Amino acid sequence: MHDSFAHVGGLLATRLLDVTTDLSALDGEGWWAVVVDYEGKVTCARFADVRPAPLPAPRRPWRGPHPSQWRSSLERAAYEEGVRRIRGHIERGEVYQANLCRVLAAPLPPDQDPAALALRLAEGNPAPYAAVVSLPERAVISASPELYLSRDGDVIESRPIKGTGATAADLLEKDHAENVMIVDLVRNDLGRVAAVGSVTVPALCEVEQHPGLVHLVSTVRARLAPEAGWPELFAATFPPGSVTGAPKSSALRIIDELEPEPRGPYCGAVGWVDADRHRASLAVGIRTFWLSSGVIRFGTGAGITWGSDPRREWHETELKASRLIALASTP
Repeated sequence: MHDSFAHVGGLLATRLLDVTTDLSALDGEGWWAVVVDYEGKVTCARFADVRPAPLPAPRRPWRGPHPSQWRSSLERAAYEEGVRRIRGHIERGEVYQANLCRVLAAPLPPDQDPAALALRLAEGNPAPYAAVVSLPERAVISASPELYLSRDGDVIESRPIKGTGATAADLLEKDHAENVMIVDLVRNDLGRVAAVGSVTVPALCEVEQHPGLVHLVSTVRARLAPEAGWPELFAATFPPGSVTGAPKSSALRIIDELEPEPRGPYCGAVGWVDADRHRASLAVGIRTFWLSSGVIRFGTGAGITWGSDPRREWHETELKASRLIALASTP
């Protein structure tokens, strides 16, 4: 495996200085690669050498698992039953929507190079928030299309995705309703740490094209209150609303009941923070692989509402996963 490095936002970071689990370090100094698991585990890695550069050349070609080796934490019958149970919670008024996710896992041949998988994804599934963070214990390789949080001085922005189809014609009224619900949630989350009256929605339910599918995307923007730093920003907004549900507290409880395995970096945050310049870009950890202890994992999921059809939601998780699992597999 390469020495520790990160490649994100067109920047190559090398010469690892230190790793911390303390988000307040991001209010200090230096350039940090950041991975925060959905369950809240924080990894902030500070690098000494950061420069615009392409992905480092892999030491060897990628050799992934055979397509038949992938196993799902929820098989189809269990996933569809989970959708029905969430609809029951909605019927009882406990939640408006909740994301139901599953984790795919396969054994990984030894000594694989994360840069080789990142290169495959860059060529086969380019993404606006592509990232690779390779550290001694774990490597995270993401082709995320979704912005969790960006920062430029005191201006913070989130671009939640809700609504997925193979084409724009596949997007339903349910998708638009879902997106608007999550925009309200994100507005409320950002409002907890924003200057009073600064939260705006510059774009609502725009259709974005991505490889093999389309998404509905909205933009929520605010100015960060002077007393709020990175710990307060995460406390107010994490995990991202688009991958939990609304109300968030109820959705988190239901997710915990229905999902048998931790999500890890999937549905967490992956990106960079430049503490010196008060700039940052953190993606939602979707379309994301993580490698550790000889296993490769990948998460996929769907937002469940009262209008959800269990079979359709299962197929949405398949649609989101199929292209990337194919890229990561070796026949």
